[in-house]
Amino acid sequence: MTETLPDDLRADVQTLWDYHDMRHELRPADIGIGLGSHDLGVATYTAELFHAGMFPLIVFTGANAPTTVERFPRGEAVHYREHALELGVPDDAILVEPEARNTGDNITRTRRLLESRGIEAGSIVLISRPYQQRRAYATCKKLWPEVDVICASRPLPLDDYIESIGDVDRVINMLVGDTQRITVYAERGFAVQQEVPVNVEEAYGRLVQAGFRKRLI
Repeated sequence: MTETLPDDLRADVQTLWDYHDMRHELRPADIGIGLGSHDLGVATYTAELFHAGMFPLIVFTGANAPTTVERFPRGEAVHYREHALELGVPDDAILVEPEARNTGDNITRTRRLLESRGIEAGSIVLISRPYQQRRAYATCKKLWPEVDVICASRPLPLDDYIESIGDVDRVINMLVGDTQRITVYAERGFAVQQEVPVNVEEAYGRLVQAGFRKRLI
């Protein structure tokens, strides 16, 4: 696995990275929702925000995807919960939604879980991988439009994030795939539309031409 971002790809990868950062200002909310993935840093940051008083209750949501089953054999949300417990989050402050297999599932199943517990959520913080922020936001606004949503991720620069994952090709492929999904999922009715600036379209196109197609639909 390559761990360093090649210089000839840096500008385009940084363009996509910056595009997916919603730059929301954190403020206290009713619930923190950690979206399952291969990135355990999502659980780490969710725990940090809990300890900072940003929300009193966490929902970890996620089953498995082909990219996570080896790392998290008991399911993403289950492993996230265990990690948060190790970081000092009380057990009674965590709910687990273990069935979701995509971002739409994350939103709808979490909402259903909260409603089944009689928990009202007027505001939420969606914690995700950095490049999932915009897609998570667009999905939430489509499926749960009345909730006040803030997106958050570990505040790591691009190179530090790649180092934390240890696989630059994987990060670039995920960035390219999520950029495609912004448009495709809106067209399919899964998410609200988001503007895609010309420089983002061009960077995306060059990376696809460079061979980063593994996460394309």
